[in-house]
Amino acid sequence: MQHDAAPGGGRAGSAHEAAATTVTGAGDGGPSGEPGPPSARDAKRAGITAFIGTTIEWFDFYIYGSAAALVLGKVFFADAPPAVGTLAAFATFWVGFLARPLGGLVFGHFGDRYGRKKALVTTLTMMGAATFCVGLLPGYAQIGAAAPVLLVLLRMVQGVAMGGEWGGAVLIATEYAPPRKKLLYGSFAQQGSPVGNLLATLAFLGIAQLSDAAFESWGWRIPFLASAVLVVVGLFIRLRLAETPEMVRALERRQTTKLPVKEVLTRYPLLVFLGMLAGTAGVAITYVKTTFALSWATADLGFDRTTFLTVIAIALVVQVLVQPFGAVLATRWPVKKAVLWMLVPEFVLLPLMFVLVSTGNFWLAVLGMGLATAPHAMYYAALAGILARVFPVEVRYTGMSLSYQLCTTLFAGTAPIVSQYLLTATGSTWPVVVLGLGYTVVTLLGVIPLLARTGDASPARTAPEPATSRI
Repeated sequence: MQHDAAPGGGRAGSAHEAAATTVTGAGDGGPSGEPGPPSARDAKRAGITAFIGTTIEWFDFYIYGSAAALVLGKVFFADAPPAVGTLAAFATFWVGFLARPLGGLVFGHFGDRYGRKKALVTTLTMMGAATFCVGLLPGYAQIGAAAPVLLVLLRMVQGVAMGGEWGGAVLIATEYAPPRKKLLYGSFAQQGSPVGNLLATLAFLGIAQLSDAAFESWGWRIPFLASAVLVVVGLFIRLRLAETPEMVRALERRQTTKLPVKEVLTRYPLLVFLGMLAGTAGVAITYVKTTFALSWATADLGFDRTTFLTVIAIALVVQVLVQPFGAVLATRWPVKKAVLWMLVPEFVLLPLMFVLVSTGNFWLAVLGMGLATAPHAMYYAALAGILARVFPVEVRYTGMSLSYQLCTTLFAGTAPIVSQYLLTATGSTWPVVVLGLGYTVVTLLGVIPLLARTGDASPARTAPEPATSRI
């Protein structure tokens, strides 16, 4: 059973949640005329819809990261030295993260007041349009300083869209899910991240076969332009899904809040702060391992684009395969125990990854990246369900979006640029290793007290599951 939080961040009783779960009848509605518990088929459809939508959004978001590491500095900051150009490209990468809390607030507001579905259709449209326009954008050689300015603006649109996307996608999955499986279904939306990243990496791996001149002049644009097809598919799927049952009940009972962000910041500030810390390892280490490592390996270690993109692609396949097990563990075990089992190995495996990659050997790099992927990936799978049970339904979109997107702005978006700065300033990757391990410490400092306030017990043991929802 989920628990609403008390004002000031404490744990509250579950009266609101209980009221929302007493509606009788299946699928079409109970005696009151309100929608009853969703069927297993509806829950599965919602989970798959969340997965497909986030995969497309993350593909659009991640192709920018790959382009920033490989080519954007040369195209949009042509007058700068190579190292400075890379830093500038990573800075534009961070702009997308700066805009994500704004997206979380804007779409959290509309999602909490008017419904999850409308917000998600808008975010997907915005992301697709901005990504397509990046693919058409002339470089510095063609339009001068206007090129990086327009690039930054388009990246901001991407960030606003992604900031609104994540929370809504998680809620589409969890608010349709059976009570005992909400944490597990939240991982459907999380699975879109590694799959989108993998597709983005494969896209750049394909065009990396081009000559340097062709890659830098037009080849890098292909994934951005091709994303339009994926967006059309995503919109078709998303438009066919109905609003979530929990949100329908809130709208019918007029339980929506006039200003959700005010409610969140005045009643639940501690939970927002702890949720922000709790997300760190799940979002920041990915960018150390992919965006920064791609730049480091190709610029300093002698890996060519194709080889190291292959290393990253294999690591992402590992992530796609192992990530769901994190949600399974957190469903079957006490959540705190599962979190510790998932995160503590990072203190050994992340340093090992840097040692193995620094050898310049392809297979050792694959081994290091694959091993270091498992801890934070498994934790990331459970993170959505952990945050989704923190806030009550009428402010849930805003609360969890604000926590998550502040985390991505402060930690994930800065990870490549801070890592590159540490490497440039010291000539060593060990400060980068310390940074990555620091992300893990911050996560533990957030998630453990958060679980103490919102409930640590396994969902499978604490929530009754209606027979109509069993799958």
